[in-house]
Amino acid sequence: MSFSGFILSPEIHRSIRDRGHLHATPIQTVAIPLILDGRDVVATAETGSGKTAAFLIPLIDRFHRQRVKRPAMLVIEPTRELAAQVAHEFRLLARHCMLRAAVIVGGESMRRQVDELRAAQVIIACPGRLLDHLDHGHAALGNISAVIIDEADRLLDMGFMPQVRRIMQFVSGERQTLMFSATMDPAAEMMAREFLREPARVAIGNKAGPPASIRQTLCPATHTDKDALLIALLKRDVDSAIVFTRTKSGADRVSKRLRRSGIQAATIHGDLSQRERSAALAAFRRGIRRVLVATDVAARGLDIPSVSHVINFDMPDEPDVYIHRVGRTARMGREGHAISLVTPQEREVLGRIERALGITLERERIEGFDQPEVTASRPLTLFSSGGMRAPHGRLRFRWA
Repeated sequence: MSFSGFILSPEIHRSIRDRGHLHATPIQTVAIPLILDGRDVVATAETGSGKTAAFLIPLIDRFHRQRVKRPAMLVIEPTRELAAQVAHEFRLLARHCMLRAAVIVGGESMRRQVDELRAAQVIIACPGRLLDHLDHGHAALGNISAVIIDEADRLLDMGFMPQVRRIMQFVSGERQTLMFSATMDPAAEMMAREFLREPARVAIGNKAGPPASIRQTLCPATHTDKDALLIALLKRDVDSAIVFTRTKSGADRVSKRLRRSGIQAATIHGDLSQRERSAALAAFRRGIRRVLVATDVAARGLDIPSVSHVINFDMPDEPDVYIHRVGRTARMGREGHAISLVTPQEREVLGRIERALGITLERERIEGFDQPEVTASRPLTLFSSGGMRAPHGRLRFRWA
């Protein structure tokens, strides 16, 4: 659907054109009219589907028309990086409107955030720091009429439900509440029932795995050859890549190794200050560094449309982490390539991922390397007391 088909203010249409967007993504096509109608919405969509603009566009339009002066919109995010990205998208979409956003995250000056809150109509916040401001009387949420619970599954994974519940007590019951999530498990369903009223439900894309536009391959590797194999891959036709490591020390080591080989790499992990992390992301976004080496602190939510490759230097332990990692490429309908360097010692992890996705990763051989055979391990065949085969090697219980 063309964005011109939405009834929006001229200023919003101008911002959308400035972004170069002509056609709405599926999640935007379905969600924007519902949000414009004032409905509560629960939306699940695969990563890179354009969900941030799906809630920002109609709400910026509403509050621009209303000419609100005090905070009227609250976006709750699980991490500082996600909050910064939503704020960046907000500034682009609201550039022709008289709306300002306060970004309330840890690791930044409380005093500066207080000043931002006084001038803002939109609050984009992580739960912990927002509660600090609420407890000190720096923020008032009584005029908030729209709350967005973004990356709900991640908020739950990180144990933020008690903080979110406390925050919602500061907000009027007469509000529109939107909940966006990559997955919708029972815990997320409970969150939706607690905070939303008769929500419209939107489900877009394949939730079982990454988008089909991502080519997923496996490069067999040994521990001793992994560095050289990674360098060889990055010296091929790779425009920009995120390389994931298991540990912070591993990210630092891999980055240094790449730079010694002439590959400009930035690093992001939890031991870096917020300023260092922001500088690394900025350098990567602007193409000053074409490789970003990251731990899973960056696995969710990074919205960098031009990432052509994701490389798993170390395999993640769980399939959902794999899905979120590789989802950093093929954003907004683009194509992408996810490559996993897998050692024989990681065959069990590989087996869990392939079984969860229901696929066998394509094996890729690199000339000049003696790559071992890597075959995913299979689970033991287990049976429940009812005689049914248990999926993925898990026991299935039947209650009397």
